[in-house]
Amino acid sequence: MNLLPLAMSPIVTAAVFLLAIIVFVIAIFLFSYLSLWIQSWSAQAYVSIPSMIAMRLRRVPPKLMVEARIQLAKAGIDMATTPIEAHYLAGGNVINVVRALIAADRASIPLPFEQAAAIDLAGRDVLDAVKTSVYPKVIDCPDPSKGIGLLDAVAKDGVRLLVKARVTVRANLQRLVGGATEETIIARVGQGIVSAIGSSPTYKDVLENPDHISRKVIQSGLDASTAFEIVSIDIADVSVAGVGGAKEVANVGALLETERAEADKKLRQAEAEGRRAMAVAAEQEMRAKVQEMQARVIEAQAQVPLAIAESFRSGNLGIMDYYRMQNIVADTSMRESIAGGEKQQDNNQD
Repeated sequence: MNLLPLAMSPIVTAAVFLLAIIVFVIAIFLFSYLSLWIQSWSAQAYVSIPSMIAMRLRRVPPKLMVEARIQLAKAGIDMATTPIEAHYLAGGNVINVVRALIAADRASIPLPFEQAAAIDLAGRDVLDAVKTSVYPKVIDCPDPSKGIGLLDAVAKDGVRLLVKARVTVRANLQRLVGGATEETIIARVGQGIVSAIGSSPTYKDVLENPDHISRKVIQSGLDASTAFEIVSIDIADVSVAGVGGAKEVANVGALLETERAEADKKLRQAEAEGRRAMAVAAEQEMRAKVQEMQARVIEAQAQVPLAIAESFRSGNLGIMDYYRMQNIVADTSMRESIAGGEKQQDNNQD
């Protein structure tokens, strides 16, 4: 019975080949982490190879964790990889948070990792916030990107002013989570400037002392509940509206007074017209009453001949009495005509 040597058995050959492949894969696997291990060891930010393998099993990139730990270690911040892994698994920007921690440490700004991670997960740029805390930023009020170039305000004397301000703000890391954004700062500052100008007696006070407006606005505490701290508010430009353009109204107060006077005038004219119409109506009523009274007089005069005739019939009036009465009437008419002629002569002489 011919038996093949054990070394030449196909089963043994396959097993050796499979073992060689496994050893090769393990060697490559270990070698891929060996460089990271050496890098972390040389940078005094030691991360063991089993930890790296565990990171890979948790679907965390070991290279990213090692680089983050090295950056923190070189900056003098000792931190384990566990919170960094947790932040990565939560969907945070690990490198941005690490750089923010380093920048805050260099600027002596207290910023714990938990707070930086919370700011990053809230959607804020924590690195930009730290930079803004160190180097304040300038915000234009109003925002030119919204198409509004100048604020429009009116002083107590009615003069309309156009104002542009520059707001210097510093990020407040303690209120960054849940704090209002730049839009709120711009809106509050604009409201404060309009209110301060509206309380000024004349526009000349604003033109002479624009710093009074900025100081009054700062004292209002406009940065409450916002993610920023207002450092200063500077009036960059202030001018009277309507000076450069013909269509703009500069003195709103004068315009309103003119319109109010015009409205009062029309109201008084309407009232006078109403009184005139009432007077005309009353005059017509008086004329109608006069005509009515004259009709009554004529009616009464028509009764006189009837009464005389009745007196003749009843014997109360004789014919001589009637002639004497006629003489008296004729004499009275003559005297009235003479008196009327003398008055007319006097008037002609005058």
